Amino acid sequence: MDLSRVTWRKSRRSGNGSNCVEVAVVGPAKADVGRLFLIRDSKDPEGAVLAFAPAEWGAFVSGIKSGEFDHLN
Repeated sequence: MDLSRVTWRKSRRSGNGSNCVEVAVVGPAKADVGRLFLIRDSKDPEGAVLAFAPAEWGAFVSGIKSGEFDHLN
């Protein structure tokens, strides 16, 4: 997958630090089919990229909001 034109975003709360993750969305804006949510390490923008289908991303975000991962701190 060519990621050269992908617009990556990171949280405004991350400040100028480099210990962040960046997120991008590729594919049709209003359709789940063919849409992917991408995550990469801001320290290594040429490194590995994780890709999630809309249902997987939704489950992850719901888990964050519900505190499912709080014990990992």
